[in-house]
Amino acid sequence: MGMTITQKILAAHCGRDEVRAGEIVMADVDLALGNDITAPIAIGIIREKGISKVFDRDKVALVPDHFVPNKDIASAQQVKVLRDFAREYGITNFFELGEMGVEHALLPEKGLVLPGDLVIGADSHTCTYGALGAFSTGVGSTDLAGAMMGGKVWFKVPSAIKFVLEGDLQPWVGGKDLILFIIGMIGVDGALYRSMEFSGSTIRRLPMSGRLTMCNMAIEAGAKNGIIEPDDITREYVSARASREWKAYHSDPDAPYDRVFEIDASRIGLQVAFPHLPENARPVQEAKGIAIDQVVIGSCTNGQLDDFRVAARVLEGRKVSRRVRAIMIPATPLIYRKAMEEGLFDIFLSAGAIISPPTCGPCLGGHMGILAEGEKALATTNRNFVGRMGHPKSEVYLAGPAVAAASAVTGTISSPEDL
Repeated sequence: MGMTITQKILAAHCGRDEVRAGEIVMADVDLALGNDITAPIAIGIIREKGISKVFDRDKVALVPDHFVPNKDIASAQQVKVLRDFAREYGITNFFELGEMGVEHALLPEKGLVLPGDLVIGADSHTCTYGALGAFSTGVGSTDLAGAMMGGKVWFKVPSAIKFVLEGDLQPWVGGKDLILFIIGMIGVDGALYRSMEFSGSTIRRLPMSGRLTMCNMAIEAGAKNGIIEPDDITREYVSARASREWKAYHSDPDAPYDRVFEIDASRIGLQVAFPHLPENARPVQEAKGIAIDQVVIGSCTNGQLDDFRVAARVLEGRKVSRRVRAIMIPATPLIYRKAMEEGLFDIFLSAGAIISPPTCGPCLGGHMGILAEGEKALATTNRNFVGRMGHPKSEVYLAGPAVAAASAVTGTISSPEDL
């Protein structure tokens, strides 16, 4: 019997010819990632054990992105832990402020993650890098500490679910709508500890930004990882960024899957996930008329240049409703610069939106857009749990940038076609 792309990558990093679902394996790590919330715990463990160096200073990445620019003394102290450790241990890939972006947008952009890699990060949305054909998954801070010290981490090899999407997308529909539809179909535990493999003609035509969005939210279905086999779009993306050799893996024709879903993507419309779970996805028509107080476009899920281009198409020549706070958060300095050079910022500012420096900020209820009691937000972020963006009695609806921008104009959840 053959292997899935995920199993092949794990086998290669274990020095084995094959692995099977359910096996416990110890694998070599190509990159270990921590941020300003999770890395300080790992660093504390390393210091307590008296470890004087990491396994490879080029294979550790520290990205303070959650509470930056530092929102208070506590967050400043957290970042200082990372900064001091990076200097003392000679960490090559420490990125702060002017160089810092939202971690899961920044690392692919800089070519630090490539097809065939095995990446772990002390952040659940590390599964984003599956868009490049890498095996990537979130771990706890203790496992991060172990990987930083020894360059290895243990896994239970996941079984897989395959999603075959065929057909042309409707206007304005993108990766966010596809993944919300899938999560709505299988539920937040529908892929529990499995690999979600996305394939089909729809995926082959999907730009890298949409692929990153889909793999990013695999964790919202309980998956161990999301992954897409490398193709021409992958090669084009990484060729301009890669500074080392990489290897593309592909699933065998007889690879085992727990389930295979065949989906007619041409029938998927714009989606909105209602509070308080991403699985509460419904067509945008069912959300129309719900009044909102805030719109957030950004995050590791939808903070790419393509997302802001979509938002600009909707907002150009229009004004944000006076009842809405519209916050644009480019995910990296490069995306920020390109959006500015393309004139997108002029459109946003003329519309009455505010532009934030790269940060996770409001996505986790950190800062730069906290909700008060009773307020409702429509966000392109990845989670809408109770209190996720602020007060426990606030509400977050999830959607893609087209719906978010249209809703900012009308003051109620809307489709671009409503304008």
